[in-house]
Parts: sequence; structure tokens; C-alpha cells
Amino acid sequence: MNYFVISDIHGSSYYLKLALECYHANKYDGILLLGDVLYHGPRNPLPKEYDTTIVYTKLNELKEEIIAIRGNCDSEVDQMVLQYPMMETSKIIQLGNRTVLLTHGHVDSVIQRSDSDCVLSGHTHIPTADYIDQCYYLNPGSISLPKGGYPPSYGILTDTSFQVISLLDQSVIKEIQLK
Repeated sequence: MNYFVISDIHGSSYYLKLALECYHANKYDGILLLGDVLYHGPRNPLPKEYDTTIVYTKLNELKEEIIAIRGNCDSEVDQMVLQYPMMETSKIIQLGNRTVLLTHGHVDSVIQRSDSDCVLSGHTHIPTADYIDQCYYLNPGSISLPKGGYPPSYGILTDTSFQVISLLDQSVIKEIQLK
């Protein structure tokens, strides 16, 4: 298991291009996309090179490799241009020997971990790698509008670890070993 994890693109073609360069430079089983793909939202500034057409075109080229869920800034209109399903607010999937809950994180009821041993979420734009009550809580941060003083970032989920990587210099920001 080796997945590329991104969240909170918010329509930035610039940062998506950087992220996809990292994705293509390595061999991954796919992309886990945790919402907020096209729209920047009313409380966020316009991200660098805001161009939703480029963003959805680049992502549609990878439609067979993407597992996605809906963020609070995503809508039915977005699904009309995206060629992969992304309207579920949460999804439980089996990755290797792990049961993983994918959620954007904006709906409190879906944060409940159910029977999963990993919760992958976005929404806060802050990288997280925690183990609490026998569950991993993992957040790759935002590739375009990071918060908390963090750089733009993405995650890598493997059988044995979760790393949050700076999109700018490829340094490891957060890391946790998975049992």
C-alpha cells in the first residue's frame, strides 16, 4: 500500500501541478483526495494561479487513480465537470490491512471513526499525524492554502507509515509509524 494523499486544492493550478509532479515522480497505488477541489470558499483568499479549468482537466486525466470525497467547498456543479465520483462526505475503504475512513472533516458526525483504524481528513489545512484511542488521525494539510505556519503539503500513506511532506522542499513535516 502506497497512496498519495492531498486535500484542499481550492482551485490552485500552480500547487496542483507541483503536487502532480511529486505524484508522477514516484510509484503510488493511487490518489486519496480529501475534498475542496475547485472552489476557494468565501473566507479564503484566491490561491496562486486560481484556474478551476486546469485543475479539473489535470485531475480528470487521473480519474481512474483517484478515490475522492466531498469537502465543504465542493458542490454538485463541481461533480458535473469532474469525471470521478466525489459527492460522498465520507467513505470507508480497505487499503491493505487497514480500514480507512476518508472524510473532509467538516461534518462532525463523520469524524466518528466507526470501525476504522485510520481517519484521513482535510479541512483544517493543518498537517496532523496522531494516534489516539487505537486510531490514527491523519491530515496531509493543504497543498494551496496552508494554515498554522505550515508550508503547502501532501501526505504519503504506506503500510507502515504516514508522512506529511512539504510541497516546496520535500522535507518531512510530520511522520508517524503505523502499527
